[in-house]
Amino acid sequence: MSGNKLQYRKMPLEELVVLSQQNDFKALEELIKREQKNVFAAFTYLCKKQENVADLTQEALLRVAKNIQHLKNPKLFKSWLNQIVTNLFYDELRKSQKKADTVSLDEDTEDTVPIKFQLLDKKCKPHEKCISSELEKIIKNAILALPEQFRVAIILREFQGLSYEEIADATHSSIGTVKSRIARARGKLQEDLKAYM
Repeated sequence: MSGNKLQYRKMPLEELVVLSQQNDFKALEELIKREQKNVFAAFTYLCKKQENVADLTQEALLRVAKNIQHLKNPKLFKSWLNQIVTNLFYDELRKSQKKADTVSLDEDTEDTVPIKFQLLDKKCKPHEKCISSELEKIIKNAILALPEQFRVAIILREFQGLSYEEIADATHSSIGTVKSRIARARGKLQEDLKAYM
């Protein structure tokens, strides 16, 4: 049994995607496990309301599980996943603009899906954690202060490793626009983080 799990753990991403499309639940489980940290990190840097991060991560991973059959080219999994993340982020943005920040204290959570994805914390020594989490907080705040198009572009590029073409697809913009947004985001971040770097 554990040998079986190990076999999935060693598989390249593309192979896991193909097996997941053939209804191999263990492959899908490994795929989700592998990607959840990236998805969580992306939403952490995208969302100003940090309380939405876990829900959005869960929703993105559920969409992967539900729709993986529809992905035509397994090589494009990363792009496809980031399209899901970007769409969810923009949906959330539209919702919160409509709601104008009203919060219900007795919100009904009956319709939430029972599957909970475990979100893992990167382990490091306490003093390292202290310094790195402090710096991480400063960087995160600087990124969150960026205009939303810059934020999306820089996160898809720097954190998710997408090409300019993939970002252009995910954000429905031209490659030139993407390059310009990334350059401006980098410039703004360098300016904001000068004191710490």
